[in-house]
Formats: sequence, C-alpha cells, structure tokens
Amino acid sequence: MKFLAIIQARLSSTRLPGKVLKKILGKSLIEHQLSRVKRSKYIEKIVVATSDAHEDGAIEDVCLKLGVSCFRGSLDNVLERFYGAALEYKPEHVIRLTGDCPLSDPEVIDDLVQYYLERDCDYAANCVKAHYPDGLDAEVFSFKVLEETYNNAQMPSQLEHVTPYIRECGLYRIAHYEPEFDYSHLRWTVDEPEDFILVKNIFESLFPKDENFSWYDVLELLANNKELGKINRQFQRNEGYLKSIEKEQSLKERNESD
Repeated sequence: MKFLAIIQARLSSTRLPGKVLKKILGKSLIEHQLSRVKRSKYIEKIVVATSDAHEDGAIEDVCLKLGVSCFRGSLDNVLERFYGAALEYKPEHVIRLTGDCPLSDPEVIDDLVQYYLERDCDYAANCVKAHYPDGLDAEVFSFKVLEETYNNAQMPSQLEHVTPYIRECGLYRIAHYEPEFDYSHLRWTVDEPEDFILVKNIFESLFPKDENFSWYDVLELLANNKELGKINRQFQRNEGYLKSIEKEQSLKERNESD
C-alpha cells in the first residue's frame, strides 16, 4: 500500500466534548469528513485511530456501520496510537488528519501529496506555515519516519501531537506547502461551540445543493456572508499544541528551580 490516511478522533475533548459525533443534516462530523476524504485520488485506505477509553467505543461503532477500519489505542500517547494504526498496514506513506476537520478537502490533500512527492522529502505539511484555513490541515510522511519517531520521541508534546519530533529533531527533509494565497486567518476546525455553529451553517448552506462542495465554495459562501465568518474568529490556531508547549516549559522551569 502506498498511501494510508489515518484520522485521529476521540470524544473526550475538553472544549467541546463528543464533537466528532455531533450531527449536521443527520450525519456526524466524522461521517462527513470520511465522505470527503474518500474522494482523494491518492488515499488507498482510511483508518480512524481512536482511544481505548470506554466512551470512544461509540466512534468504533460508527466505523463498523460505515465499513471503515478503526484502531483503538492509548488515549494520551497519541503517537503510540497513531503508529499502532499504521503498523497493521505498513504503507509506504502516511497521511495524518484529525477528526476536528469535517471540511477536509480531497483536492487540498492531493495537492499536498503531489508537493511531497515532487520534493522527495520525508515530511510535508500545509498547516505549520499555514496558508489554508484552519481545518484543512494535512501532513504526509513516510512510514519509516513514523517508526523512527515512535522509537525516539520522548517529550509529552511529541507523544500527544505525533509530528513535532519529525519537525524538530533535525534528521529529516522537511517541506512546507505554502501556496501564494493566504487564508490562514479563517477558522473551519471544530474545537469550540462557536466552531460547530459556523461549520453547521456551512454544511446547511452548501451540502443540500452539492454534497461534494469544495473549499472554494466555502470561501464564496463566507465572502457573501461576512457575519458568518465572525462567529469564531476570537480563537487561536493550534491552541492545543501551544498549551502542551507551555506546560512543558513551566515544568522545565520548575525542575530547574528545585
């Protein structure tokens, strides 16, 4: 297998518990995301990587209903869970997606993969030096790099967020997809109640007309409805990762002062 996509998803979000199973137009967010991601021309298989916590059995149930593979592993060590999900298939390359991005766009994913292949790099992302709206995030890297990361990463932020070690260790060829446009100020991810309100409005406006609507359609919708985009603009991008870094820094300072 050349390209395996792994979508991380859990129900124990602190800011919006149960978010991936919240429904819009009769379908949960994870169902909408899976339908969209399946249209990628590169992705050969999708695995949903959820935790072994009791409540995340509901995610496994959805996967079973849809005929989608589901892997269950550690709640807190997401790198271990992610690696376990990939190990069963040992693909050449892995595409990392997160379950808080129901507007994932297959064209955006394919553009990133094409960029990754053309540059013959170890890792490529469209969300670190971001130009796309928050919520179209994707990363791609080789299984070999993932295995080495699993064997070597140690910091809590590296275990919780999967890819920081790849970017920070200095061992790998890193590429950041930076198209000429910049829509990084837009927030289409679902982490807060306001995010859900926005995404619900987007789906209710576009999905009945075209179930395969693209991110360009979302841009047009927001351009014509200025107030819609203001619903969640107060929130910071990558807030979870930034909080992990702050926690590590405070622990380091405390240890140094002891």
